Amino acid sequence: MFTISKFTFSKVKISRKFIKYNPDTCLDSVRQNRHRLIIDSFHGWYIYHPPALRCFSYYFKFKRTHLLIHPLKLAFQSLINHKLKAEVTSRSYCQISRFSSGFDLTSSKMTITPKISIDDGNLVVHGKTILKGVPENIVLTPGTGSGLVTGAFIGATSSNSKSLHVFPVGILEDLRFMCCFRFKLWWMTQRMGTCGKDIPLETQFMLVESKDVDDNTPTIYTVFLPLLEGQFRAVLQGNDKNELEICLESGDHAVETNQGLHLVYMHAGPNPFEVITQAVKAVEDHMKTFHHREKKKLPGLLDWFGWCTWDAFYTDVTAEGVEEGLKSLSSGGTPPRFLIIDDGWQQIGNENKDPNIIVQEGAQFANRLTGIKENEKFQKKKDEHSPGLKHVVDEAKEQHNVKYVYVWHALAGYWGGVNPTVAGMEHYDPALAYPVQSPGVKGNQPDIVMDSLSVHGLGLVHPRKVFNFYNELHAYLASCGVDGVKVDVQNIIETLGAGHGGRVSLTRSYIQALEASIAKNFKDNGCIACMCHNTDGLYSAKQTAIIRASDDFYPHDPASHTIHISSVAYNTLFLGEFMQPDWDMFHSLHPAADYHAAARSIGGCAIYVSDKPGNHNFDLLKKLVLPDGSVLRAQLPGRPTLDCLFVDPSRDGISLLKIWNVNKCTGVVGVFNCQGAGWCKIEKKTRIHDASPGILTGSVQAADVDALNQVAGQDWNGETVVFCQRSGEVIRLPKGVSLPVTLKVLEYELFHFCPLKEITENISVAPIGLLDMFNSSGAIEHFKVNLASKSEVDDNQSAHLNQTGPVTATVSLKVRGCGRFGAYSSQRPLKCTINGKDTEFIYDGPSGLVTLMVPVPQEEMYKWSIEIIV
Repeated sequence: MFTISKFTFSKVKISRKFIKYNPDTCLDSVRQNRHRLIIDSFHGWYIYHPPALRCFSYYFKFKRTHLLIHPLKLAFQSLINHKLKAEVTSRSYCQISRFSSGFDLTSSKMTITPKISIDDGNLVVHGKTILKGVPENIVLTPGTGSGLVTGAFIGATSSNSKSLHVFPVGILEDLRFMCCFRFKLWWMTQRMGTCGKDIPLETQFMLVESKDVDDNTPTIYTVFLPLLEGQFRAVLQGNDKNELEICLESGDHAVETNQGLHLVYMHAGPNPFEVITQAVKAVEDHMKTFHHREKKKLPGLLDWFGWCTWDAFYTDVTAEGVEEGLKSLSSGGTPPRFLIIDDGWQQIGNENKDPNIIVQEGAQFANRLTGIKENEKFQKKKDEHSPGLKHVVDEAKEQHNVKYVYVWHALAGYWGGVNPTVAGMEHYDPALAYPVQSPGVKGNQPDIVMDSLSVHGLGLVHPRKVFNFYNELHAYLASCGVDGVKVDVQNIIETLGAGHGGRVSLTRSYIQALEASIAKNFKDNGCIACMCHNTDGLYSAKQTAIIRASDDFYPHDPASHTIHISSVAYNTLFLGEFMQPDWDMFHSLHPAADYHAAARSIGGCAIYVSDKPGNHNFDLLKKLVLPDGSVLRAQLPGRPTLDCLFVDPSRDGISLLKIWNVNKCTGVVGVFNCQGAGWCKIEKKTRIHDASPGILTGSVQAADVDALNQVAGQDWNGETVVFCQRSGEVIRLPKGVSLPVTLKVLEYELFHFCPLKEITENISVAPIGLLDMFNSSGAIEHFKVNLASKSEVDDNQSAHLNQTGPVTATVSLKVRGCGRFGAYSSQRPLKCTINGKDTEFIYDGPSGLVTLMVPVPQEEMYKWSIEIIV
């Protein structure tokens, strides 16, 4: 035990080679036996010692007034059975022992138990062994802040300084895990497994489940977050020995190290969603280089329907094509309120005329930017003095009521960067650079972009001048009325770190410059980050609030549609802590259109299509888009339910994918059959592995919505009314009861869980929402039950003699949108009103469904006042 009788210490002599030191001090100075102990009430500390005794860590947290420990040196008097004892020669005495049970601080009557420790070579979390055979060079440092008993950092040391290290951490066996890894340079996808060899290269997030079959203790979920430390980036991977490994690299041979003390952060607890959020917030507090999603300003376009030019025109987009697309969607009653002008508007050139240059869907990856203004296709001018792009933007806003216009550009300017030889680019100090991919990326899927750039090179703006480049580009766009940018091809920067201090340094320079320019030029934080699934960028972004959450929507690739839905859902477990996930565009007229639409409706994301003009399914779009062009967006990033976290709904042949979210007054679970396709580690590409997946049956329940208690209110008893959006069924569901669901591949169902409000023993109500919208219950902005007073009951008793009974309550709702509105009532209402006027309604006794028609409002984002009197 560690007993502290007093809080003031004095100096003592050093004996042996056991030296306490501050984590911010390098090991070299510690090995020289010259370092003094510093204990801070807000920082971790640990003991370093030779291999005879394993490194261990504990953390103390006191009020400032309680901690008066000065720098001191300790004398260790004995080492018996891995126990350390130290006697302080003045009026204080402390004894240190290596016990996982923790410390007893007798003077403050406080016991602190570390939840993560290394005991006898095992990494133990909440008493459960996660890793075995932890090597001697692995260091565990406790986390700081409020999570002191649930978080810890993993570090490692080496005898050699190198730019790339691979550190085995321990053996992982017989524990289910789910991870997100980069299967190609730009994007992550999910993988599930049970042992170390199942962990892919480039794993950036891992969640491990540990439970004892014969134990009543709760299941513990441990998240592993590989981090950035200094100029180095860590990722996880496994080997054939079932060892979990940390791969640490700088991306610059000149940048070397022999250690890292905060390479991976671990956090554990009984609720995996809370564990992940707490972990990212703890890392935010530790690194101070990025912000959690909750601290970021969300751009306004998220609540409106949009159209992107990419699939409609690819790089052949023109000013006339933009006009045609906006007019076409508006004519069908689903007007787009934001517009993304994708790749194809910029001035580019290719001085390399190689006929073998790689082209995909019009994008020539070796092309470079030759100017920051629009190309000749957008020179649609009313007069010779105004830019053509400004007329395109003005026309979209003035004639089609578009609220937000974004344009596309790559983080390096264009796919091939900027042209260093073109006049006007010289003041950005560009130079030709040749990408070098990390070994982990090269070990996964090859990429045709890299095949091109590795040969032809990329024109890289010097990091000292990149803010000037962005600022001049964005200032020009803003002068044309543009509201934001979709910044693509971001991960290319990690491959260009040589000579710039490494990948982390270069990426951070670019991200900081980008965000500074956006803050200066686009007041609504107008930025969508794309092709950016690396931690170099994620842990450097303090402002960017929207991130593309998966590889592209590929309309012509039948293998892509199911894996698109599942990848976004699982990637969101990680990415959703940093930014609002973007599910990409889709086509409304497509065999999988309703599948994609349903998923996006509950994803909490922007909803936009890339239809060609004239190619629309307006019946489908009207389930997503209200007449004013707004959408019913769910409140959170949509994530897999608890029972889906460690199964593989893309490949195992038995599991359905369930995605949960909440609206302001309800919860929703989307169920999808995603079987049949996935990323293949053998062929290193996404492929169909089962051409005829079977019909699957699963179940849903209110408990699948992790945050439902938060929107239901304190007096909720757990009972819900379930609205099945696709089938139209309304079911009253007791607490703890599940509903079966059976789906074919590419089929879905959306279950809206509406908390039941008991008014009396015989009367209960629940709001449902707009019955014909995918996110039906997203229309409910407010729900309240007002109990009638005795005088109101007496007055209404005579007024409603022909009814079943007196008024007992008024159900008041605020509802956005129009069309068929539904609510549940256990008995027929006495009347219904909209904005104070009586309205007709239909009551279905067997289901309890009350239906009334809400008119089309004259104002945008209008909220109707609906009352149901029971």
